[in-house]
Amino acid sequence: MSRHILIVDDSRLSRMISKQYVLSQHPEWQIEEAATGEQAIEMAAIKKPYLILLDVNMPGMGGLAAAAILRETHPDMHIVLLTANVQNSVQAQADQLGLGFLSKPIKEPQIHAMLQNLESN
Repeated sequence: MSRHILIVDDSRLSRMISKQYVLSQHPEWQIEEAATGEQAIEMAAIKKPYLILLDVNMPGMGGLAAAAILRETHPDMHIVLLTANVQNSVQAQADQLGLGFLSKPIKEPQIHAMLQNLESN
């Protein structure tokens, strides 16, 4: 089944790596990219992705603020935060919003395990 995924990160390289990891497991999935939280909110309203991979630290609206808005407007959407900032407060906020959480640098097995977990639930 083809699904839409939105990868949001201000780093083009990080978006490219995440995209490669997702497509290595699901080449039929369609990947959209955004560089800011604001773009993520706009694109999610239009594309209604199955999953959003969302960086925490971005210029402008950060990932946590964008996730809070996305959770409110799209409560059933799967959202996974990606961050090198693994502080307990970030993890607590992710848990409070019902978000997944992966620490950077992301490794391909992490992405594959996360995707398998989503698909089995």
